[in-house]
Amino acid sequence: MKTALRPYKEMFPQSGLRVMVDPSSVVVGNVIMEDDVSIWPLVAIRGDVNQVRIGARSNIQDGSVLHVTHRSAANPEGFPLIIGEDVTVGHKAMLHGCTIGDRVLVGMGAILLDGVIVENDVMIGAGSLVPPGKRLESGYLYLGSPVKQIRPLNQKEIEGLLYSANNYVGWKNDYLAEASQTQP
Repeated sequence: MKTALRPYKEMFPQSGLRVMVDPSSVVVGNVIMEDDVSIWPLVAIRGDVNQVRIGARSNIQDGSVLHVTHRSAANPEGFPLIIGEDVTVGHKAMLHGCTIGDRVLVGMGAILLDGVIVENDVMIGAGSLVPPGKRLESGYLYLGSPVKQIRPLNQKEIEGLLYSANNYVGWKNDYLAEASQTQP
């Protein structure tokens, strides 16, 4: 069986402690997954032409695609993909060369493009499109295609961002415990 973690040239994905990568996913190249990250089924993460970094306790849910933009004369740094801590990336999201702060919820099917910056404590609604270079200000709900700032998050929603990330850490731990019991 092929492993989910694959090299690209001389770069190999790096994992912190208690990281779970589902065997049906593919994680390639310069990808750094910090402690307690979970990568769920059928996720593709390609750190081939720039770096992908996923912060502690963040989860990337089923069917998501994560990629980067290469360095060039016009864009010497390219666009790496940086995901903060305690981030929940919903099913089938597409993240490309963007920067996401801490305690963010990226809704199912959302698309975030090159140069997007999402500050801390943000909710992005399902199916939203965040166009290149857009900055999403901390403490708000964003929806639409293209995305628009809808309203401030209330205290319960802000607490829910951390609650969601913590739930996925717990579920990831359950999967890891079960896998360790079934291996010879």
